[in-house]
Amino acid sequence: MKKEKILFTSESVSEGHPDKVCDQISDAILDACLKVDESSHVACECFATTDFILVGGEITCKEKVDIVNIVKSVLKRIGYDKKEYGCDYHTIEIVDKIKQQSSDINMGVNQTNPEELGAGDQGMMFGYATNETEGYMPLPISIAHKLVREASEQRHKGVFKGARPDMKSQVTIDYSDPNHLRIDNVLMSVQHDPDVDLEEFKKYIHENIMKKVIRSFGFNDDFDYLINPTGRFVLGGPAGDTGLTGRKIIVDTYGGSAHHGGGAFSGKDPSKVDRSGAYMARYIAKNLVAAGVSDKLEVQLSYAIGVPTPLSVAVETFGCNKYPKEKILEVIEKVFDCRPGMIIKSFSLKKPTFKYQDISNYGHFGRPDVNLPWEKLDKVSEIKKLLK
Repeated sequence: MKKEKILFTSESVSEGHPDKVCDQISDAILDACLKVDESSHVACECFATTDFILVGGEITCKEKVDIVNIVKSVLKRIGYDKKEYGCDYHTIEIVDKIKQQSSDINMGVNQTNPEELGAGDQGMMFGYATNETEGYMPLPISIAHKLVREASEQRHKGVFKGARPDMKSQVTIDYSDPNHLRIDNVLMSVQHDPDVDLEEFKKYIHENIMKKVIRSFGFNDDFDYLINPTGRFVLGGPAGDTGLTGRKIIVDTYGGSAHHGGGAFSGKDPSKVDRSGAYMARYIAKNLVAAGVSDKLEVQLSYAIGVPTPLSVAVETFGCNKYPKEKILEVIEKVFDCRPGMIIKSFSLKKPTFKYQDISNYGHFGRPDVNLPWEKLDKVSEIKKLLK
């Protein structure tokens, strides 16, 4: 009897994907608000289609930011600068429907003392870490992100001829032998100019993007692959598909390897625990795995609106734990302060050293290109001492 392969797949998308265009706009608006007023409360959504961007939501900020210019700067940065792309920052219609945040919500989260700051909403968040990669991220999503990041970087440098901004990647890992993982197949869909030589275009992707990235992870380059399986991919971006903020939440996190609470990140200030709680859950999981508590570990946090202390903290170790779960929960309680105000203070989320716009692409976790505070392994020694 033939043994079935044990396969797992994750996908990623590029900065030019219509949903990611909206995420970047929402986070660029958040960046602008925090720059002029670190106490800003932001819940900003974006909708994009052919030559049209709608921005809406609730914002409380001491100064009004220039929504139109922010939208245009994001589109320009991505490369949507030609009429034939169906999304040109020079001529696009932009509608601003931002309004003030509800006073009912603001009442629960407008505290000057970080210890008393209540959660900006109810909900549950998950954080995950695994030791299968150096960045403590699942392998499939790590490779998928790097594929579209590499392709986008080559496009910006002008060496990836004929490529347009909208791209997708998909990676399937063969886990049949845990000691010898293999790349089973790789899929990329890359938007292109109408006059490209499709055979040469696909050959370039296979040789100079797919193989390059897979080899950088030290894996086999004899994988099966598909490139633009429908044939042509000329019409893309917001002209090919409508875009919405917060519609790529699995791409933003762990590629399906872990649970997701359902809340998106982009366009939300850090008082929203959908964002800050998820960052803290990742921080906890990563430090615990790095400390040798488990080969992989998932943390769940839950909150009530206006209440500082989490309603629950839970861990899942998938049978890989080296210590009892009760002990792990005890360590979490002693080492990590999960109150929203203290998360914001610990990670400097109102005065970040990074731009939120920069992490709205290619994942919010395990980023080798951005110095993120929730990715630091500064609690490992303390955890190890408590476990002795």
